[in-house]
Amino acid sequence: MAMMMGKHVYVQKPLTHTVAEARLLKNIAAECGVMTQMGNQGHCGNGVRTLCEMIWSGAIGDVREVHVWTHRPVWDNQGLAEPLPPEVAPENLDWDRWIGAAPWRPYNHKIAPHDWRAWQDFGGGSLGDMACHIMDAAYMSMKLVEAPDYTVEVVEQKGRNDQTFPIATTIKYAFPARGTMPPVDVYWYDGHYPDEKTGEEIYNRPKRPAGIPENEKLGDDDMNGSFFVGDKGILTAGEYGGEPRLMPATAMKDYTFPPETAERIPDESPYFDWVRGIKTGKLPCSNFDYAGPFTEMVNFGNLVVKSGQKLHWDNMKGEVMDVPNPGEIVSKEYRKGWELPC
Repeated sequence: MAMMMGKHVYVQKPLTHTVAEARLLKNIAAECGVMTQMGNQGHCGNGVRTLCEMIWSGAIGDVREVHVWTHRPVWDNQGLAEPLPPEVAPENLDWDRWIGAAPWRPYNHKIAPHDWRAWQDFGGGSLGDMACHIMDAAYMSMKLVEAPDYTVEVVEQKGRNDQTFPIATTIKYAFPARGTMPPVDVYWYDGHYPDEKTGEEIYNRPKRPAGIPENEKLGDDDMNGSFFVGDKGILTAGEYGGEPRLMPATAMKDYTFPPETAERIPDESPYFDWVRGIKTGKLPCSNFDYAGPFTEMVNFGNLVVKSGQKLHWDNMKGEVMDVPNPGEIVSKEYRKGWELPC
């Protein structure tokens, strides 16, 4: 509604709850001619831009695999299969408005104010919460927006149910060639759980690449990050695409960074970038033309996380392929009085 009133908008990730909403925001922003920005602040950073330049200049050759992981969730309730018991809402909370478009359910402190992320009616789990940060390096460098279609499938899950997101999930996105780039598989890992015998917390992470010493950190101390597997080497980066570096560390000794060809954002600030757009007409770097399709890809992954079903997305038409009633899958039913205005 704000965009339809001609107002510029800054929306923190996750931009939307559904695939259809992400495409809708992209289209409305274009129609209204307003300045938009999604708050995945790392996209304004120099690190992810250096990473792109390294990959685009052939530092590790053709990339055919990317692995992205997070130690999330850092909230409770994922894996809960039953609704929570009702509690009395705080006096200063309008629970009906907080619920918004979601199906009605009674208040419980394990939903608001923070742990809504775990619940399918409200959030997107670890993928919806963090992929727009951590997967941005893959999305930008691999030019995934150019893929005409892609598939997503579950590799492994623990605790899938109809109420909350799983305790741990590994999924695989498979993208065809984009321009001169070969097909690439992008893997996402999240979650943690106690070992059944020792009780020690096990974090769902990718296997360390062969030949990489154990004392060399992947991503940010192995907790969040990504690594890219090319036919000439391996590159890793942190949560926001920061500190991109070749692995093993010895590969960096004689490495010369390529020229800066990706535009840098002043102060690496998404807020400055957005305000500059409002004042000058220059599009912010994570405007909805970029952020909409990116969020769409993330939310499409969550359709697979929730259903356990392999799905095929037509990126050009904006449709799920080879399923009946594809429009129903990518949208949701809105509570009466909270329907979309368009």
